[in-house]
Formats: sequence, structure tokens, C-alpha cells
Amino acid sequence: MNISVIGTGYVGLVAGAGLADFGHNILCMDTDKKKIENLKKGVLPIYEPGLDTLVERDVKNSRLSFTTDIEKTITASDIIFIAVGTPPKDDGSADLSSVLAVAKEVGRRMNGYKVVVNKSTVPVGTAHLVQGVIQSELDARNVEISFDVVSNPEFLREGKSVYDFLNPNRIVIGSTTEKAKELMQKVYRVLHVNQTPFVFTNPETAELIKYASNAFLAVKISFINEMALLADKVGANVQNVAKAMGMDGRISSKFLHAGPGYGGSCFPKDTKALVDIAKKQGEEMLVVSAAIAANDKQKKRMVTKIVDKMGNVEGKTISILGLSFKPETDDMRDSPALDIIPSLVERGAKIRAFCPQGMRESEWRLASVKDAITYCSDSYDAATGSDAVVVLTEWNQFRGLDLQQLRTAMNGEYFFDFRNIYSRDNEIQQIFSYEGVGIS
Repeated sequence: MNISVIGTGYVGLVAGAGLADFGHNILCMDTDKKKIENLKKGVLPIYEPGLDTLVERDVKNSRLSFTTDIEKTITASDIIFIAVGTPPKDDGSADLSSVLAVAKEVGRRMNGYKVVVNKSTVPVGTAHLVQGVIQSELDARNVEISFDVVSNPEFLREGKSVYDFLNPNRIVIGSTTEKAKELMQKVYRVLHVNQTPFVFTNPETAELIKYASNAFLAVKISFINEMALLADKVGANVQNVAKAMGMDGRISSKFLHAGPGYGGSCFPKDTKALVDIAKKQGEEMLVVSAAIAANDKQKKRMVTKIVDKMGNVEGKTISILGLSFKPETDDMRDSPALDIIPSLVERGAKIRAFCPQGMRESEWRLASVKDAITYCSDSYDAATGSDAVVVLTEWNQFRGLDLQQLRTAMNGEYFFDFRNIYSRDNEIQQIFSYEGVGIS
């Protein structure tokens, strides 16, 4: 059984390497020639812990290869995974242009029965849409070739995606035929043997499962962030609130960590897409819409916290620790830093920033305020001459800072811990004017 993965981003590359590690022969295809050339040299386009080792091992064992040849990819494969980007449009809906472009290529070039698998996060109804595009191309060719379209959403956490792919808590397969279902079971045979739960359903349900899962997690984050804002006002401690809530088995402690707001490639995009999907069906996602609004408010409130505490930030230098939306990734998509830093610069602040992996991407994402940002070599370099330190991402190396050394390097005394990683550290209260999130 020959398997190909079209798209070598976060999802496609991890899926390709993971499937190769399951023992399959995987061909990863991308139209970006430079990216493919680098992958053939062992240079990865993304930072993801453990992915380099996985790719190296599977390439060495001749189970994983890379190409830009779309015809070879389609004709040589029995199963084709579509793992291209579905970025949000201005109205919040998912941009399916890349997915549909792949579907067209499949229809134009397929030479026998194929299972086409939507691995990208796509709106409900996309499997049916992809099927129609492929069939239209076959009709234009005046050929009759059977095929199936399957929805197989991913549930990968950036920073832990290799582990998540190899050790998933469920596999969701949306199919309309037994043949496709059986082939997908063979794809994930290793996981079936390991007794990973499988959910077999229709494509529409599989597509909605993905959006519902991410939207629910986003709602949990926005909820605890709103509790944090209230805790600040009433003198409560949101960490204790979250701990007690999490002890209830109906709630669980996961995703109940107050912070500056969620970001990344999934939650912002998927919540907006779900609202758009519902709107087109004449429904209003009140809870999800509120979570989106609360997240936007949370990012703005972090700026207010800084300005209120310091009086004003005009002419001040602020050290930002952490630019990526979460630790163990270089991804800055919808990172809180992208809202908070420009807002501080607009108020006259200068920024000294450090992030273990996010600075390269930050340089172009924050190009509009580049003259106000200095990128630094480490945390202490970033703190040098600054009036305040702001922790935006909870990288492990920020958890064990030498607080006295940090304070000595600074001009000011303010420490804004927007991940509450030092909230239980008595020393920090003696060294800094300390401010967390919801821990008054």
C-alpha cells in the first residue's frame, strides 16, 4: 500500500514522518521547491521537538521521501492525504483554495482507485465538496474511476505533535464506504493493535468533531481568563479557583490556566471558522463567539495592566520574554505578542525581546514596528536597561531565571508574569514590583 502526503507544514510533515514510522512507505509532496530541497538535506522548515530525529530515521530506513512531482505523487499512491493550509479569510471562514487545488490535481491525474484523505482542518461539507471537484475532473476526462473521500482530522498540539501523532487518544475516521474504512484501518494498524480508540462515522461528523474539540478548549481558556480578570477585582486567586474546579471530574484541570490569551494555528482560526459554518446554516454560536471576544479582550487587558502599573510606557523600555504562542514551537500565528507588542509601541515604548525559537518569525510578523524592537541573545540581555520585564510564553528556561541577576540588569523594577510561573515564589515579591494574572 503506497501512501502520499501532500503538504509539508506542521500537519503534513508530522503525519508523513509518523506514518513512515508505522512502517509505511510515504512520499511527501510540496510545491515549494526550496522546502523540498532542504528536506532532502535534512533541514526542516519548522521547529518541532523530536521531528528531526523521526524524519532522519525514516529517511535512513527508506520509508520517507520527498518530491515536488504532483503526477508521480498521485499516480503512485493508493491513499493520498491532503495536508495543506486552510488559513482564515477576512470574514473568518476557512480558505479552501489549496485543498480544492489538490482535489483538482487528483481528478486530473488519478489512474485507478484512490482514497483521498482530508487531514487538513476543513469546514463541515468539505469531503463532499472535494468529492465533487474530483468527479468533475474525471467527467471532463470522460473516464470512470472509483474513489473515496475520507475525513481524518488531526488533533496535534504544537510542541508535542510527534508524541501526539504516535500516541493519539483517538483516531477519527469519517467514511461512507466499508472499503475506505478498511483501508484506513490498515493505515493505522499499529495504533489499532495498541488499542487506541477508533471513532468511525460519516465525513460531516468527523469534520465537526475537529471544530467542536478545538472550540471547547478555546472556551475553557477564555472562561478561566475571564475568571482571572474578576479575581483581580475581588481579591481572589485564580490559580486556586482553577485547581478546585479541576478537581471536579466533570470539568478536569486541563486548559484552566490563566494567561494573556490563546493563539496559534488552531484555536483562533477554528473558532472563527465554526462561527462562520454555523452562520451559513442559520445558527448563531453564542458561546464560541463570546470566547473569541473574551480572548481579544484578554490581550488588550494585558496592555492595560502594564500601563496602569507603570503609570505610562512612553519612553520606557520593556523586555518581552517569549514571542511564540506557546513553548516548544517557533509558531507565532495569532500569538498574544502580535497584539501586545504593537500596542505598547503605539504608546511610545521600546521593546527588547527574546524567545528561544520565535525571533526569526517575529522579525517579519512585527515588521511594522521593527524600529522599536531589539532582538536579544538571552533573557538577561533582553532585561538589560529595561524598565519592565513581561513574560508572555512559559518556556522552561524562563521558569528558572536568576531573579537577582535579572533585576540588576534592569533600570526599573516591574515584572509582569502573564503566565503566573512565579506566582508562588516569595523571592520575586521582594525583588520586583510583581504583577500576575488573576492572583491579587
